[in-house]
Amino acid sequence: MQKETQIIGIRAILEAINSGTTIDKVFIQKNAQGDLMKELLNALRKKSIYFSYVPIEKINKLTSGNHQGAVASISPISFLTIEELLDTTLEKNKNPLFLILDEISDARNFGAIIRTASCTGVDGIIIQKHGAAPVNADTVKTSAGGVFQVPICKVDHIKDAIYYLQSSEIEIIAATEKAEHTIYKTNLSGPMALLMGSEEKGINPSVLKLIEIKAKLPMQGEIASLNVSVACGAMLYEVVRQRSL
Repeated sequence: MQKETQIIGIRAILEAINSGTTIDKVFIQKNAQGDLMKELLNALRKKSIYFSYVPIEKINKLTSGNHQGAVASISPISFLTIEELLDTTLEKNKNPLFLILDEISDARNFGAIIRTASCTGVDGIIIQKHGAAPVNADTVKTSAGGVFQVPICKVDHIKDAIYYLQSSEIEIIAATEKAEHTIYKTNLSGPMALLMGSEEKGINPSVLKLIEIKAKLPMQGEIASLNVSVACGAMLYEVVRQRSL
């Protein structure tokens, strides 16, 4: 976490919440007690701000300041709701392209994906509040400014986003090596969202069950998988190719 994106201490975080500052996530010391901490936790839950309990050693690594058991990271952007993302997108584009990221946790991978999304005309990126990479200095740098160009939506659960998109006639296409067909034999010309899984686990099995259309990249040689940002780029450019025919 970069120091310029930190808020240190319970009172400072509460003030930031009350002023409407966009907070990415908050780290809370395990077993932290006190009325002020209870007030912070209530405020975080009320505003649906993601927080996690961590050992004090973790917080001490994040800051040398008087943290009072709490450190927050500020996001340099504002996040949309899924409703806001669809409403604003469909007003101007009847054939949208969305990207759903299921717990992509590495900030540099996230930034690289955002950069490619900007270059390929992605209308919005959907991430989950829990388990997603933060939008921090590394993300901004790796995205080459793309983070300020592509709208990003945060949802409580990826499944809810999928249901909402499907109800809006947006087809979901899951990128998985378990697919029978390659991306090159998949129709990508209509309104759609490409679903990418995490670096280590891929798409959550319970999420994958919801998706009818699955596609993979053909693999040659002895290495069985690609970096997620590379795979995402290859698939997005196949979307571009099909839509430009």
